[in-house]
Amino acid sequence: MNVFLDRDGVINQDRAGWVRSWEEFVFLDGAAQALARLRRAGASLVVVSNQSLIGRGIGSAEAVDEVNRLMAAALEEAGAGLEGIFICPHAPEDGCDCRKPKPGLIFQAARTLGLTLEGGWLIGDAERDIRAGQAAGLRTILVRTGKGAATESRALVRPEAVVDDLGRAADYLLQGKNDFSSGG
Repeated sequence: MNVFLDRDGVINQDRAGWVRSWEEFVFLDGAAQALARLRRAGASLVVVSNQSLIGRGIGSAEAVDEVNRLMAAALEEAGAGLEGIFICPHAPEDGCDCRKPKPGLIFQAARTLGLTLEGGWLIGDAERDIRAGQAAGLRTILVRTGKGAATESRALVRPEAVVDDLGRAADYLLQGKNDFSSGG
């Protein structure tokens, strides 16, 4: 089972002015533990995140890379090792195919890591996450953390499930409905 996750608002606290440094990065309660449970069940975990602060000139690619590297190390230490982290550095007006809600970043991650999308999931907190996951053929879960509660109230997308947080998303995936060991 391959699980693609948005970062800000799903794994860590979302900030109005973007997460620009490791000092501004704060894991959401239970997020690392939830990912560790998925990992122990055999899930492959991949972060796919829009990071337009780079394209907007608000933050550097090096700073984003450092945050991602330190996040990955902390998750690895918690037993929640990631297969990879993929970002779209472009501003919304750049018209790239990797900025969610387009599915290009998911396709890039799957191709680079040799992962299948069939039977996979995307967990996100924003409409663009859910739309990207659905466009890539993934099943989707909306978490109410980050932008999730506002996204749910607009009801513009229909994910398979809406849950309070990443811990509840892990519960949903681990309920026995999903066979992580089959690779699908």
